[in-house]
Amino acid sequence: MSDHGTPGSIDGHKTVGVIGCGYWGPNLLRNFNQLPISTVKYCSDLSDERLEHMKALYPGILVTKRFEDLIEDPEVDAIAVATPVSTHYPIAKACLEGGTHVLVEKPLTGKISEAEDLVAIAERNGLVLFTGHTFVYTAAVQKMKDLLDAGELGEAFYMSSTRVNLGLFQEDINVIWDLAPHDISICNYLFGGQPVTVSTYAKSYIRPGIEDVAFLVLQYPQNVVAHVHVSWLDPCKIRRTTLVGSKKMLVYDDTNPLEKIRVYDKGVDVQPHYDTFGEFHLSYRFGDIVVPKIHSGEPLKEECGHFIECINDNACEPRSGGRDGLAVVKVVERACESAKLGGAPLPLERSSEGSE
Repeated sequence: MSDHGTPGSIDGHKTVGVIGCGYWGPNLLRNFNQLPISTVKYCSDLSDERLEHMKALYPGILVTKRFEDLIEDPEVDAIAVATPVSTHYPIAKACLEGGTHVLVEKPLTGKISEAEDLVAIAERNGLVLFTGHTFVYTAAVQKMKDLLDAGELGEAFYMSSTRVNLGLFQEDINVIWDLAPHDISICNYLFGGQPVTVSTYAKSYIRPGIEDVAFLVLQYPQNVVAHVHVSWLDPCKIRRTTLVGSKKMLVYDDTNPLEKIRVYDKGVDVQPHYDTFGEFHLSYRFGDIVVPKIHSGEPLKEECGHFIECINDNACEPRSGGRDGLAVVKVVERACESAKLGGAPLPLERSSEGSE
């Protein structure tokens, strides 16, 4: 391991580099620069236009087309990677082998084997491998987690999530790789682990071979099921999640600026004793609707701060570490395999022989 990212450097302050300055990279750069415990020294991109734009916004930053410059600079403690999915693995691997902590935007990689390799390298070198699952840092999802863990909702029954809009069509990945990692990461975080099986039905309408609409069913332990609908081909932008428990129900609407979460004291109770079918009946409960107060902080700022915190504190457990990223990649890859098989349910973990 090199001198990059040595814990306990001057007051825990870390020097960061950002690779990829297209859509998401500038947001990472801004947040790391705004944190009191980090400063961005470099940004790297293959586009001269993007580098010139970043230089105009941040005159003190160094720009380069060679991402290797960031790895080779001993002052750089950590690197954030926001490049096309197909490049995540080679770039993140070079960062880790160069002794640098790394944050990789979702999905961690485009293959299970690649994610497994990154996790192994990071753990072998004692480095932080972090996945950009930004939604697990939102106050709304954290509130959902708190309510579920506290038993306010009762026993979790199922979750249904819709993430659709018209576009943006991606050139190198399908809609499952593009949008589903958000909801899968939320499900895994809320339910404390990965699903047992995944089944997917998907279609390609605009470009042959690149699915633009998909329906995923994830079966978790304890009889918990999650349904995820993702699409680039919908007239409305919808970001809505329903979580149903034995006591209460919850709706999370990410497009609602004021009421992100509503908790419904609604449910159905079966009468405990009956002798005949004619006596069987259900008791419906209609109680209050509560809107919990949710703070309006930027989730990405929380994510970036947590990344630096994990670098500084070896005991800090990342909320979206490398293994969390690997778990999501497993679901997505198996979901795509299921889609090719017409929706056949597939176990998340393969047998040792690689067969089903």
